[in-house]
Amino acid sequence: MESPPTRRRFLGGALGLGALATAGLGAAGCAAPALGADRTRVRYWHLFGGGDGVNMQAMIDAFGKAHPEIELEATTLQWGAPYYTKLSMAGAGGRAPELAVLHMARLPGFAPGRLLDPFDLDLLAENGVKPEHFPEAMWKRGQANGGSQYCIPLDTHPFVLYYNTDICKKAGLLGDDGKLKPVQGADQFLEMLRTARKATGSGPAIAFETLGPGTVGPWRLFSGLYAQTGGTVLSPDGTKVTLDEARATQVLGFMQQLTKEGLAVKEVDYPGAVATFNSGKTAFFLCGEWEVSTFLASKLPFSMTRIPALFGPRAYTEADCHSFVLPHQAGRGGEPNRAAYTFVAWMLKHSVDWAKGGHVPAYKPVLSEPEYLALHPQSDYRSVAEDVVLDPPAWYSGSASQFELATGAAFSKVLTGTATPAAGLAQARADLSRLAATPNPFGGGAS
Repeated sequence: MESPPTRRRFLGGALGLGALATAGLGAAGCAAPALGADRTRVRYWHLFGGGDGVNMQAMIDAFGKAHPEIELEATTLQWGAPYYTKLSMAGAGGRAPELAVLHMARLPGFAPGRLLDPFDLDLLAENGVKPEHFPEAMWKRGQANGGSQYCIPLDTHPFVLYYNTDICKKAGLLGDDGKLKPVQGADQFLEMLRTARKATGSGPAIAFETLGPGTVGPWRLFSGLYAQTGGTVLSPDGTKVTLDEARATQVLGFMQQLTKEGLAVKEVDYPGAVATFNSGKTAFFLCGEWEVSTFLASKLPFSMTRIPALFGPRAYTEADCHSFVLPHQAGRGGEPNRAAYTFVAWMLKHSVDWAKGGHVPAYKPVLSEPEYLALHPQSDYRSVAEDVVLDPPAWYSGSASQFELATGAAFSKVLTGTATPAAGLAQARADLSRLAATPNPFGGGAS
């Protein structure tokens, strides 16, 4: 899993960039020194805890054995606002590591070219990594400043649909292949839940996060379904709210119907939703794919699939991408920099090991490897990589941001029935308008 559920309780503000804007952007760098003729040190910061942390450490250990000439100094920092604040300060002050992890949706808030350095595509190519190895939209989302590449995606971690295979079999919802029968459109999805509810008794058929401090689940569900309608949330420069009232209200009305009709658990926080599905009380569960480790460990009879296309022809779903970035160093270059590229390429080419935690590898060659295809249910939803929707580009948007906190809180009220869809949308629009009107501390619009 991406990290323990409690991680989401630490969601904070959008970096506190106002303070960072006054930091010493022109400070001298301190690139890692070569350790001698046979070893080069690379400092690497990441935010992976829980199952992801275990998988990352195993990959780091394997890299060390394969590359004894490189000393990888990996540091795990606290997920969320604390991590991003520290990473920003490091890039602003010239005291940055050679390499770090960034949620790709956070890129606009990292002032590419000031807090981050661009990748050298020729040096990447020397290591066997090229743009065509990634989904085109995902690769382009990692660009800024006229097309310079600032993010190299390791994965995409989308919102997906988990299902209890025992309950769904009893309800007649599985095909001859043992997988969930496909549904198309909101009405068919609702009917599937009603059928599953009969098989479980009188309780809800599906669980997902609806409330809690720092809740983001309501936003994640809305984001993917709203994208299916063709709607947008922000203008390209992130300075205007473009939510379409008719489309957004339609999606929010559907979300409220799930809880109002008793098809979904009405009031449950993130850990509670995980526990509800894990105990076999519901047939379905909506969440990020990282909880696969939880259910594999408990030996729950389950599988996973993409969220169906409910409001349009394409089954878009909300996601983000763990990406490698180069925090700004005034003196970047030399062997430490080359060694960082070696590590990035090795991680991409070995990301089948990373996929065991549920994430879909961004490096497309891995998706056809027999070892990856043998991973079930992890490989069953791999096609979603072409249809993921990241948070709209803005300096205040992305994982662990004020954008997600504002929309999560507004749409939580819709799910729990304390606000109508129209009222929830109005609150989200007002909160996002205040954020959009706040000047970017580094100047410019979305990037």
